[in-house]
Amino acid sequence: MHSSIRRAWVEVDLGALLRNGAAIASHAGVNIVPMVKADAYGLGAVAVARTLERLEPWGFGVATTAEGEELRHAGVERPIVVFTPLLIGDFDAAERANLTPTLGMREAIERWGETGRPWQLAIDTGMSRAGVQWDAIDGLRDAIAAHPPEAAFTHFHSAERGDETRDVQEERFEKALARLPARPRLIHAENGAAVEHHGQSKWDLCRPGIFLYGVSSGNDPQIRPEPVVSVRARVIDLRTIAAGETVSYGGTYRAPSRRRIATLGIGYADGYRRVLGNRASVLLHGRRARVVGVVTMDMTMVDVTDVQCEIGDMVTLIGADGADRIDVADLAEMGALSPYEILTGLRGRLPRRYVGVDE
Repeated sequence: MHSSIRRAWVEVDLGALLRNGAAIASHAGVNIVPMVKADAYGLGAVAVARTLERLEPWGFGVATTAEGEELRHAGVERPIVVFTPLLIGDFDAAERANLTPTLGMREAIERWGETGRPWQLAIDTGMSRAGVQWDAIDGLRDAIAAHPPEAAFTHFHSAERGDETRDVQEERFEKALARLPARPRLIHAENGAAVEHHGQSKWDLCRPGIFLYGVSSGNDPQIRPEPVVSVRARVIDLRTIAAGETVSYGGTYRAPSRRRIATLGIGYADGYRRVLGNRASVLLHGRRARVVGVVTMDMTMVDVTDVQCEIGDMVTLIGADGADRIDVADLAEMGALSPYEILTGLRGRLPRRYVGVDE
């Protein structure tokens, strides 16, 4: 194994990523705008975008100008939509990189409209985060008429829930669209969770995010993604401690008997969260071993008393080992975290290994 990945690494199955993208596009019945913000949810935006190009997506979604610039520098030519509102001071950089902003305020629409470049109208139907409020369209009609958007969209706040919130938001969205001077060429609303739970889209595009990366949303979805992410680390130290001895900062774990403790070369500075101490399990030779003591910045301790273990052994923190596996959602549940936090928290000092797709 290459020296740069001996301590710990993230393994990304690009084949599974591709199949997830194809599955959600098929289920929605429309083309996709893969969300590759936050470095493709921690998995490497450039590698992910280059792989998903094989599906011929309409474009890609990012959160910042810098994220869009990175994709442009890597040779991505499809539309790149910046879904977080840009400050007007960012407009020059966005224009240079041929990025598409999402706008919802008069001054921004008028200023960007002067460029003559595409933009998309963000309509807030209940998220209360960004965009023009659904019942305030009339106040922007003249600006929108002067600078027509190529698309309009909204975002569901609870698409994975089987309640009335999606219906309320869709009704508001339709009312807002009806108040526009002209209906934009493209309309989109669904994130991955909306497609998972409701199937065929009645719009023009959908915006899958974490589904692509192997994480399902809510209960009883109509489709499920394949796992994409594995996190592995090496055993870098082994010791036997006596009953009553403690492990890690604060002595939060005290050995009930003579125990064998393995130290892994991964910690919270790599994204393996501190809260997982005394809660999580890992896989070693296909068997579960418990994380003991507080996860430290660079190292994590595991009780391997009942598992064969040697220095250099590979341990799986996320992923499969033998017949067992720990998914992203499993680890999130162990730490009372969101799967989004787990993925986007994987730090850059963990090398990414890409498998599953031939170049």
